[in-house]
Amino acid sequence: MTAGLLDTQQLQSVGWHGFLDLPYMAESLLSLVLATVLGGLIAFHPTTRRTIDTLEEAELPKVYIMYALVGAVVGVTVLEYGVVIGFIVFGLGGLMRFRTDTASTRDTGRLIIVTLVGLIAGLNLPHFAVIATLFAWLLIYIFDGHPVCQVEVHEVPKDQVKQAAEAYRRVLGELGCTIISENKSFSKRKLEYVFRAPRNSSQNGLHTALCERVPEDLRGELDWEIE
Repeated sequence: MTAGLLDTQQLQSVGWHGFLDLPYMAESLLSLVLATVLGGLIAFHPTTRRTIDTLEEAELPKVYIMYALVGAVVGVTVLEYGVVIGFIVFGLGGLMRFRTDTASTRDTGRLIIVTLVGLIAGLNLPHFAVIATLFAWLLIYIFDGHPVCQVEVHEVPKDQVKQAAEAYRRVLGELGCTIISENKSFSKRKLEYVFRAPRNSSQNGLHTALCERVPEDLRGELDWEIE
């Protein structure tokens, strides 16, 4: 009975005057920043880069940080409204897990953030909903400003794999791309690159540049995958 009364008190509306509660807004923002920084320390651990071979692995650090943000948003909301909100969040998470089909873990993280923002707004915490939305928007802008791409170069001219790899690596560097991993298969005459593209670049532009700048006698066929 007492727990029910406490939950009722905790679920009282805050409303728009919450924007005047500057200490709470500052504390909430610092919680999001701390969670992001700590998540980033784990996501970008020095040993992680040496094990990246695929596009999905290259995207994982962003996913880790986004989920750290999700945890912080849930924590701040539970601290304000009580454990009952935690059960609601877990229920929503189960619904999204089994009823929602997203293309990637990155999209799932965004879906959870959007759902939490809607929940927070519905709980009449507009000030925290705005803080969480702006913070998530900033993270997405930073992360997706330099998209991670994977290009497979197959049918490389026979006995030219090493020279072709050097040529493609050089052109990617000239285009401002940061190579994350490079794999060569001499038997299959195939090259694979996972790299971070410069801001405002496009697949068509990168494809055209690689086709034009790599010498014709070293070119292969390009297959792209962009997250």
